[in-house]
Parts: sequence; structure tokens; C-alpha cells
Amino acid sequence: MAELLLELFSEEIPARMQRQAAEELRRLLGEGLKARGLAVGETRAFATPRRLAVIAEGVPEASPHVVEERKGPRVNAPPQAIAGFVKAAGLTSIREAEIVADGKKGEFYLVRSERPGRPASEIVALVVADIAARFPWPKSMRFNRYLKGVHPANAGSSASRPDVELRWVRPLHAILCLLDGRVVPLTIAGIESGRETRGHRFYGNEAFAVCDAADYVHRLRTHKVMLDPQERAALIDAQARALAKEHKLALVEDEALLAENAGLTEWPTVLMGAFDEAFLAVPAECLTASMKQHLKCFSLRHPRSAKLANRFLLVSNLRPDDGGRQIVAGNERVIRARLSDAKFFWEQDLKRPLDEMAVALGSITFHEKLGSQKQRVERMAELAFRIAPSVDADKADARRAAQLAKADLVSDMVGEFPALQGLMGRHYADAAGTKPEIARAIELHYKPKGPTDTVPKAADGDAVAVAVALADKLDSLVGLWAIGERPTGSGDPYQLRRTALGIIRIVLENDLRLPLSEAVTHALSGYRAQNNLPVLEGVRSWGVGDDATGSACDPLTGSKLREFMADRLKVQLREQGARHDLVDSVFALKGDDLALIVRRVEALSKFLATEDGATLLVGVRRATNILRDEEKKDARSHAGVPDAALLREPQELTLDRTIKKVKRDTVAAINVENFAGAMRALAELRAPVDAFFDGVTVNAPDAALRANRLALLSEIRAATLQVADFSKIAG
Repeated sequence: MAELLLELFSEEIPARMQRQAAEELRRLLGEGLKARGLAVGETRAFATPRRLAVIAEGVPEASPHVVEERKGPRVNAPPQAIAGFVKAAGLTSIREAEIVADGKKGEFYLVRSERPGRPASEIVALVVADIAARFPWPKSMRFNRYLKGVHPANAGSSASRPDVELRWVRPLHAILCLLDGRVVPLTIAGIESGRETRGHRFYGNEAFAVCDAADYVHRLRTHKVMLDPQERAALIDAQARALAKEHKLALVEDEALLAENAGLTEWPTVLMGAFDEAFLAVPAECLTASMKQHLKCFSLRHPRSAKLANRFLLVSNLRPDDGGRQIVAGNERVIRARLSDAKFFWEQDLKRPLDEMAVALGSITFHEKLGSQKQRVERMAELAFRIAPSVDADKADARRAAQLAKADLVSDMVGEFPALQGLMGRHYADAAGTKPEIARAIELHYKPKGPTDTVPKAADGDAVAVAVALADKLDSLVGLWAIGERPTGSGDPYQLRRTALGIIRIVLENDLRLPLSEAVTHALSGYRAQNNLPVLEGVRSWGVGDDATGSACDPLTGSKLREFMADRLKVQLREQGARHDLVDSVFALKGDDLALIVRRVEALSKFLATEDGATLLVGVRRATNILRDEEKKDARSHAGVPDAALLREPQELTLDRTIKKVKRDTVAAINVENFAGAMRALAELRAPVDAFFDGVTVNAPDAALRANRLALLSEIRAATLQVADFSKIAG
């Protein structure tokens, strides 16, 4: 077994692309080799600003020798079948095939083909060239490489042509490819492979040769290159924490910024700079965003007060002799200019009330079919007003918060730093003396922004934020769904899956009683008030009409929106360990109160884990299957109350009494949301159902008796349907 070392050396690769690119190179190399018969062992991928590298262990010397057999038709098969076999097998005549005897089926044609093994070096060369031709860079540039010794000025002559055009993220300069220490010959866009690479651009940029992977890693380090990005990130983190501690400060942690700095450097050094304390009058998030976005600098804070300090940390790719004084001074000058911009934006924005900013939203399009951001805010305000009682929020505050929620989108600060939307709105509201509940709602209504983000909680005093967050997400989901902007298998451009999960998480984590149909009806009322024809036309395509009052009649009926929300709920519950089939069984009851659905699922899951639950499930399934078969055969439903006069056997009399009691008890328990009690009531059916099937013949010779017993089975189904549809529960 051999070791493979591959390095693709280029101009600087954007830091945000390095990690994914290295993993793609590792994956494509492994898959390409395996597809050609070389199953390699462990592969490791690395990236620095100027290189992608992969080290693969356990590479076989050659691919295996393969003999393939293709079995054809019988010798006496129709001519069309034989002709098709000849074409499919790539033969010129059927005479090229063997005739093989089969004791059972007679003689048939057989074609044997041999594929000899190929040396690993040949396969590696093919795979690497193929990877270079189709590498999935998010963005790439196109350039020509010319044959060695040919000046670009002469490329147009017939004697010297440009080589193959290559698309790469930045111009590719060199290919290092060694298999078991020997160079694998290959050429990509005029670049021939070899065993040379280069080190740090400033400390070790001269070419040097390596003999294997260990030597490669060692010699790169001697030329001031740390190959492993995780090692560079760990070094930056350690230096940053030590420098902060030395000055009695704490690092404002940022994993994304740490990874980006590791991708910008090959031999990192952390240095500290300072800025004028006057800039601390600007909200800390603005200063942090400015330093991060423009200079990739870390912010520092005072440990006790958690307030931002007038210091910053920068990561240099150099270790200068003067201790970094010139580098720090240069960064301080740039930081001063950038923070001056942030201070100017802040001061200018404070001169414009949020209400004035909200009016300017009319010039920003939300969606060409859904209107402007101003129209969206108007819908959100009324929707938040309607939702507020469900979350115990003040209706007037919810409406006011929604009216101001998007105002900061037109501010100078958010124009410069879009990630600060919502947060800046809160700062502007606080500065204007707005009620704290409304100001917090402006910031929190975007939450949750992802699966790991928190949601606003009414219990924490943010009921207004809960109402506005729901209004924001419901308006987007319903409007975009109505006009056909729905997620597909290949994409979700408007992130409706994330929006739906956000709604679900807010409802569940606040234990809200907010039926989906009611929430969607409220959301549609805003579009109806604006006479939004694309949305109303979309609603009509759902197969629902309007009632006399002009509101939607169960807008979830006849659409895929309900199923979509059910699927999102399954995803959420599956992450928490719940079974998707239990969600199906509860959703089948047509209820759409998400919190109650989840509580039913939890109670049902615990019940089915007991012996009573598992046994009852078997009995209910048996009853359901018998009913289904008999109703299909009789072409009619057997649902109904059995005739007490025809109940003869003691087992059916007991079952009838138990069903009536269970129905009463489950309804009473469900009415007070006591789902565990409903499951306990269902458990009483277990013994009577088992006894019934053991002692009673359902398909009795007497037609009236048979129909009555089938009706009794339908009552078993009806009793359990008050809790869940047991027919949808697996295994």
C-alpha cells in the first residue's frame, strides 16, 4: 500500500471557501479513485490561503483485474432479441458471443469481457485531471495557461497555441502529486505535476522539493506555513486569550471570525491595538461589526461590566522585527476611519424617528406580488393585534411594535451592516424613550434565525415580541405559499422551511393555544384588506371559498400547507426523539393546535411503550383490518352503534359497556387537556378487546348478528380515534 500526496497551489483562496473546498477535494479524490477500482484508506484534507492538499493512506499499487459476464438471450430467441443483445454488448456479430448450455433453460449466449488492472499512478492522474475540470467552486475565474517556453504574445500563431482553458477560484500555479514518493505525471492546463511547492509568501516563497507527506508537512513548517487550519485557529485563539488576559480584558468570542482569520494566514501572529474612547458612545454591536467586517479584528470587553473596551486584536500573517508596531499603527488608522463612519451613521439615524423611517419602507419591495415592506408592516401590525390575546400580550403594544419592526431597514447603519437589523431598531427605540416591551420586540421578532437560535418567551416578559415574531413569519409563509413560491426538492429560496420551523418552535416553547387554521385565516385577512389579487387567486386555487363575512373558510383545506407544517413538525419532534408515525396518527384527527398535538404525541408515545398500549394496538389493528376488508366486500360502511338486543355473548356485552365508558372518560380527559388520563382510559379496552377476539366469531352465519358485531368493531375504532388514528402507527 502506498501514500498519495496531492497539493494544488494557487493564488490566494478566499477564506470562506477554503474549508469546503478542501473537503470537496478529499471527497472527489476518494470517490474518483474508488470508482476506478482503487479503494484507499484514511484521507485527510488541508487548506491554507494558497493551497489545497490531500493526504491519502493505503493506496493499492493497481486496480484489480476484472472479468465481467453478460448473459444474453436463448439461442432460439427471436431475431429482434438477439439483435438487441448484440448492440447492447457492443458486438459486431452474434458470432462473437459464446454459447453456454443450461440444463434447465437450454443454450444461451454469453459474452465475457476482461478489464485488466491499471497502475495506480495512471488512475490518480486521470482522477486529478477530472477533478480540476469540474471542481465545484462557488465562484471561479477563467484563465488560459500556455505551454512551457511559449510567450503569451505568440500564442495566436499556428506554431504555438494556448493550452486548455481552466476554471479555478484563482490562477493555479503548481501541482504537487506524489505516490509512494514518486511523481505522478499529469498536466492540467499546461501545468505539469512535480514534487515542488512553496512556503510563506514573505518568509519562504522559494520553491523546494519534498519526498513524502511527512516531509511535506515538516518542510512547510520550516518555511513558515502551518498546514492544518485547526492548528492555526488554535494558535490564534490561544494568543488572543493570553494577550487579552495580560491587559485584564476578555475576548469577545466569535468562532466564524476565528475560522476566517485562520484562513487568511499561514503563520499567524495576534497583535493588540486601541481606538479613541469617544467611539464607545456608539452601540457596542456597531463597533464590533465594523471591526469584524472591515478589518477582521476581534473585539475586547471588560470582564466585570461586560462593556466593550477601546481595544481590538488583529491577526497578522507576519512576525515583524519591531513587534508589530507599524502594523498596529496602520490598523489603528483604518479602524479610526471605519469607526468614524459608524459614529456618523449612528448620529444621523438618531435624527430620524422610527415612524419616519417606517414611512420610507414604501420604497422597498418585499416581493413583486406581495407588495412593499410598508404594506407588509401594515399586515403584520393587524396580525400581531389579532394574535396578541393568544400570547397574553397587550394588543396595542403588539400593533405598535409591528409598525416599527422593519423601520431600521432604511437606516444608514443597517444599510452598512445588514446583520444588525432589528438590533438597531431596538437601540433607536430606546433612544426615543419607547416602551421597553416594544423596543425588545423590534429586536427579537426575527428570532429564531436558525435551529440553534433562541425564541422569544412570553414568560420572560417578551409576550409582545412573541406576537410580532409570529405575525412576521405567518405573513411571509402564507403570502409566499399562496403565490406558489413553495420549497422544492432542489431548493427553498425564501427559506419557508426555516420560517415554518420558527413558527412551530415559538408556539411549542411558549405552549400557545393557536390553531393553525385560525392563524392562517388571520394572516390572509391582511392580504384581503389590501385586495392583493395574486394571493387571493392563490387561495382560490387551494379549493376553498369565502364565507358571507369575507373571511377564508378553513384555508388549510385542500392545500399542501397543512401537510407542509406537519412535515416540519415531524422534523422538529424527530430531533427530540419522537416518532414521525405518531405525529401522523395525531394529525389525522384534523386538529391543528400544535401544542396540543405535541402533548398528544408525547402521551401516546408513553402509552404505546407500556404492555397495555402495545397489546391494545394489536387488537385495534385487527379490528380495523377486519372492518376494512368487510366494508370493501360489502361496498358500505359498518360504522354505527350496535343493537343492544343482538349482543348475546358475554364478551361482546362487556366490550360494549367498556367502549361506552372509555368514550366518556377519554372525552372528559381531552377536554381538560389531560392526555395521560385519556391514555389510561384507553388502556381499559385492552382486556375486553382481547376477550372479544378470543371468544366471539365476527363473521357469524346470521347476517344481522354479523352486521351488529362489525358495528361493535367500528366502535372500537371510534373510541380510539378520539385520541389518535391507530391505523397510521407503525409496528
